Amino acid sequence: MSLFDKFQPIIEIRAELEKAGVMPFGAVTEKILSPTEAIVNGHKVILAGTNNYLGLTFDPECIAAAKQAVEEQGTGTTGSRMANGTFAEHVKLEQELAAFFDRKHSIVFSTGYAATMGMGSTLAGPGDVILMDADSHASIYDGVRLGGADMVRFRHNDTADLEKRLRRLGERAANTLIIVEGIYSMMGDQAPLKEIAAIKREYGGMLMVDEAHSLGMLGAHGRGVAEAAGVEDDVDFVVGTFSKSLGATGGYCVSNHPELEAVRFAIRSYIFTASPSPSVIASTRVALRLMQERPQLRERLWENAHRLHAGLKRLGLQVSPQVSPVVAVTIKNRDQAIAWWNELLQRGAYVNLVMPPASPTRDSLLRCSVSAAHSIEQVDRIVEAFAALQTSAAVG
Repeated sequence: MSLFDKFQPIIEIRAELEKAGVMPFGAVTEKILSPTEAIVNGHKVILAGTNNYLGLTFDPECIAAAKQAVEEQGTGTTGSRMANGTFAEHVKLEQELAAFFDRKHSIVFSTGYAATMGMGSTLAGPGDVILMDADSHASIYDGVRLGGADMVRFRHNDTADLEKRLRRLGERAANTLIIVEGIYSMMGDQAPLKEIAAIKREYGGMLMVDEAHSLGMLGAHGRGVAEAAGVEDDVDFVVGTFSKSLGATGGYCVSNHPELEAVRFAIRSYIFTASPSPSVIASTRVALRLMQERPQLRERLWENAHRLHAGLKRLGLQVSPQVSPVVAVTIKNRDQAIAWWNELLQRGAYVNLVMPPASPTRDSLLRCSVSAAHSIEQVDRIVEAFAALQTSAAVG
């Protein structure tokens, strides 16, 4: 036996892709031209798989703030928040996040992965129960495993299954942490948070919602699915990332529970990793402000989402069941998915190729994500690229 034996399936898939001249897992972005265009693997493409939902990565105010922070505070903090890595700007961002979410407490993490994993691994431990949606992100799964709590999965977005499993827990339900996502990253569907909140109120426990893919796009203020569903008071912890709508890196947790300040000092992914660099914090603070000042970005994002979803659906493709800025096309045949991904790239559209086990089913996905920065013409060109695939397949 070798340590590498368990990687053989991956090695075989990689060899198969290399033979076909396709490297979707290592696609190199050689030059960024704008928030929506780049040179990828030698092709000029529309970026339709970046999660840059509000298109703020090139905003002049964000860039200026990042430049100033580098000049005044250097390129990095060189330490964790517990050591020398807490700068005044980290504290200000925490205060601004708390105010934005209308919560009393906030923690800023180095990545969204660290935030979700850290909270999942720290809030519940041995003897506790975590009840999580089966389609939860890898960071949630990793956190649950690290924490040692009893993990119970309920069927994706199935509130009847959630209630059944809580009922079976009996008295232990009161010591249960329920974890769901606002918008799920692969298919773009939303959690039925109104129903989940009602079940939580009946059985007890706490609720953590990962709003990574819904920050800035739902709710009157852009706070996510919980705000849109009117159940923010029922959500004990909101976690998320700065790497989507805010165009940076980092993560957060906000809560009204004063105990969060004590939990902060037990989160290993917080106390044992370097804090975010000053430039990242600076651009994130500006992006958070701009997100609130420019509601038209959210409106434009949803116009593009509806346009792309409708366009792909008209082609007869199997698209995500719910309209969102994430629009996934399901491809039953893996070889076809690989070939189509490569052809889309050549036709000027970069999307994400998602294959099992990363996809939520046994099928492969061509996952698209739109941005407020996409023009109507660019969205139409993405649809045209998919239409050309069908024409090519019919001729072939």
